[in-house]
Amino acid sequence: MQSAAWRRHLLDHHLSPSTSAAIAAFRSASQTGLTPQGLCGADGARYMSSARAPAVKGSGHLVRKGTGGRSSVSGIVATVFGATGFLGRYLVQQLAKMGSQVLVPFRGSEDCHRHLKIMGDLGQIVPMKYHPRDVDSIKAVMAKSNVVVNLIGREYETRNYSFEEVNHHMAEQLAMIAKEHGGIMRFIQVSCLGASPSSESRMLRTKAAGEESILKEFPEATIMRPATMIGTEDRILNRWAQFAKNWGFLPLVGGGTAKMQPVYVIDVAAAIVNSLKDDGTSMGKIYELGGPEIYTVHELAELMYETIREWPRYVNVPLPVARAIASPREMLLNKVPFPLPAPSIFNLDQINAFSVDNLVSKDALTFEDLGIMPQKLKGYPVEYLICYRKGGPAFGSTVSEKMRSSEM
Repeated sequence: MQSAAWRRHLLDHHLSPSTSAAIAAFRSASQTGLTPQGLCGADGARYMSSARAPAVKGSGHLVRKGTGGRSSVSGIVATVFGATGFLGRYLVQQLAKMGSQVLVPFRGSEDCHRHLKIMGDLGQIVPMKYHPRDVDSIKAVMAKSNVVVNLIGREYETRNYSFEEVNHHMAEQLAMIAKEHGGIMRFIQVSCLGASPSSESRMLRTKAAGEESILKEFPEATIMRPATMIGTEDRILNRWAQFAKNWGFLPLVGGGTAKMQPVYVIDVAAAIVNSLKDDGTSMGKIYELGGPEIYTVHELAELMYETIREWPRYVNVPLPVARAIASPREMLLNKVPFPLPAPSIFNLDQINAFSVDNLVSKDALTFEDLGIMPQKLKGYPVEYLICYRKGGPAFGSTVSEKMRSSEM
């Protein structure tokens, strides 16, 4: 270190005044460049120092400058918990393309976040190893953020993680840490449509408990309640199509008469981003995000069969019988010394959730309040199902000859 300083002193001594001034300006710019994009003022000081910066108060616009492209500076530094999941990849993509820096906490292998890195400009997608039961690792991934989005959720239980821990206690812990942080301006919690303490579904009951705890700890938080999400990696139409292809029929619990409002996953991601762009009007509010059309479970299955070009065949499974088929896994989950396979069609909690209508409330805040017109499902949002067509995308069991590209 001393020899480097001595060489720098000799170099400055033998240079002309104009050259020395230019080098000094370059060094100053280099030090300034150490601060990440989107951080300035109190945020920059918090990044460069281990001391806690003054709390950022107010509900002004987070998007402060830039042209809006992926190389701009939106001012958002977001920690997205659950970014490696279904909704997470679409939210990261929409945040990154507007010039936001996205911190991606992950607990799996180094490959689980690989697909996210190309979504943003160089250095804008930052994977960070963490563990949801390690408070210090959670604080570390939140340290430089001004926005926290919680997408963590589970539709079935495992031996390691129960509904109560994943949907309730983890969400409450994130809200507490965000409040202690002092610089988190927005907290977005993604719940489920139909979350209620009185629901027959344990998942929906724990989601409701998580919402209550978050609003208690962080009253300015925004709650998003999306309906069943449809998209390339979804866990409903993909499972139905796989089951129908493998077994030649699809079981419909209770005749498939329950009503639902499935929503395109990209619309849900856009709703979250729009809530961050507003002037604070979405803070402390609950939004119910349902699609523009109401389907029964049977009608949604018809759409799936139409897209994969298979003859629809159904088996009506009465609700008590479906519960009896799905119950052994729940009873044996913590009693056997080995992990049980994840449920697919006969998921007890999903059966309970689909036993009643799950629609957007009449007086609820919706996509319209966030300036979004959700897409209808028929068409592009379900085109990913063509991979299940027999013989290839241009064929199928319900067509007898190859179709022209204009007819596909």
